[in-house]
Amino acid sequence: MKKLLSVVVLAAFFAVMVVAADDVVSALHGVVTKVDAAAKTIVVKTKDGTEHTIHFVDKTTVRGAEGVETGAKDTFHGVKEGSEVVAHYTVKGTEKTAVEVDKVGKDGMKSVEGTVTKVGEGGKTITVKAADGTERTFEVVGHDTKVAAVDAGKGTEKGAKVTVYYSESAGKKVVHFFEKL
Repeated sequence: MKKLLSVVVLAAFFAVMVVAADDVVSALHGVVTKVDAAAKTIVVKTKDGTEHTIHFVDKTTVRGAEGVETGAKDTFHGVKEGSEVVAHYTVKGTEKTAVEVDKVGKDGMKSVEGTVTKVGEGGKTITVKAADGTERTFEVVGHDTKVAAVDAGKGTEKGAKVTVYYSESAGKKVVHFFEKL
């Protein structure tokens, strides 16, 4: 009986791990066109004109916005109509659920456009040459961002053009999102 219980618990653990692995995180960059605090949603309009409704949950993190430290009930504070954001989200059915929303600009993430010149081993770093000729090296964190760094690096022989959205922490530039140009 104990052996059967152990097998069932182990099978349940692996089933949870498979389901968790299916939660692929995607990201989009755009401007907030609508905020509905009651429904806990924002609408983000991307460059191509597509509007995406993003739902917030208790675990949603908001970075670069003022007054969000107090928890989920205040997650819209600082993210308002007209805010430029990068939204990281998962999809279940047709619903997009925010994992993280990063405000871009003053007090938020910074960005730099340039050409990828080098991708470190395993996508842990990426070097970008800006239009002014300066080269900046960024640390890459998170699996999805590392995959994007490696993908961007595949185009380096052609001079892959990217916008890198990053924050600075302890003197290091940390990439949160890549956008191919």
